[in-house]
Amino acid sequence: MHIADVTMFYTPSSGGVRTYLEAKRRWLSGREAHTLVVPGARRQRTEAVQTVPAAPIPFGHGYRFPLRTDGWVESLVALRPDLIEVGDPYVTAWAALDAGRRLGVPVVGFYHSDLPRLIGSRIGRWSEPRVEAYVRGLYRRFDLVLAPSRVMVEKLRGLGIGQVELQPLGVDSVHFSPGRRDPALKRELGLDAGTPLLVFAGRASREKHIPLLLEAMERLGRGYHLLLVGPGMPRSVPGNVTVVSEYANRERTARYLASSDGLIHAGDSETFGLVVLEAMASGIPVIGTRAGAVAEHVVPGTGLLVEPGNAAALAEAARALFANGHRGMGRLARRRVEEHYTWDRVLERLLDRYRELTGQPAPVTLELQIA
Repeated sequence: MHIADVTMFYTPSSGGVRTYLEAKRRWLSGREAHTLVVPGARRQRTEAVQTVPAAPIPFGHGYRFPLRTDGWVESLVALRPDLIEVGDPYVTAWAALDAGRRLGVPVVGFYHSDLPRLIGSRIGRWSEPRVEAYVRGLYRRFDLVLAPSRVMVEKLRGLGIGQVELQPLGVDSVHFSPGRRDPALKRELGLDAGTPLLVFAGRASREKHIPLLLEAMERLGRGYHLLLVGPGMPRSVPGNVTVVSEYANRERTARYLASSDGLIHAGDSETFGLVVLEAMASGIPVIGTRAGAVAEHVVPGTGLLVEPGNAAALAEAARALFANGHRGMGRLARRRVEEHYTWDRVLERLLDRYRELTGQPAPVTLELQIA
């Protein structure tokens, strides 16, 4: 089976979508054929990636926005995949639907972002009904819609999209591991070994509510420290906050997570929250909000949840975490990832879905018995 993934969400600083696509590509290698179709400066083809020209978005951290479908349709038709998966709701989605119709192959829409809420938070709530109508009109056309969390499944079904199924993302539990813990990190930050170190890694987008984290740290004071990692992070921060305002690759992120004592996340609209699972896989507990997909990961014993929008509650949760055996919570968090969220587990289920859609049977494994 040849699977084509198409998305505009693919840059060196991309978050969960790129992580998912690269993990899928590695996992499918040797199992099925896979091609990634993404924007680029020019048309170019390697063994695994096809780029289609698209203009860069000003101040867009490397993102490019396709304006026409024709080049994308042409590229997908030329690849002749057995199935197409779309990772964004823009021009590439309509191109994939057109290519799928021409080829007579199923097209899957993966709903990675809560588009109505995302746009509504930027230009006003008045826009949400219009964006919901767009999402409804687009995603009803797909043969199957995948959503990474139960909260997103219910939102899509509430819009009248029936063919929606839960498909969590996964985490590389070998790379993100307690084995990456490095005591030297606290020394580099000028901290004593016993100082509780919290971490947050991600983009400084509005929905992450970084100001709430800073207010929580002001309330906690000098006995606690926060490592804030990601492009666009604020420069004016309390004295107990260290900022790394740049994209951190997987190696650095794994070290930061495993070498901290807990992840703190104020976001209340995560569609999946991959950094939460990466932290849990690294053996640290999570302080998060009781909203969005984060609450689906942080079950009792793996961290603490608070009501959204409350810096005082985040600070109080941090005090409670370090007073009640945070290392034990970290071990339980790691176990939960191993049992439910490794890439092997989630991608095997995804491949089963592809086979159901394409009518291709699973390969037969022959076992040789030697008398």
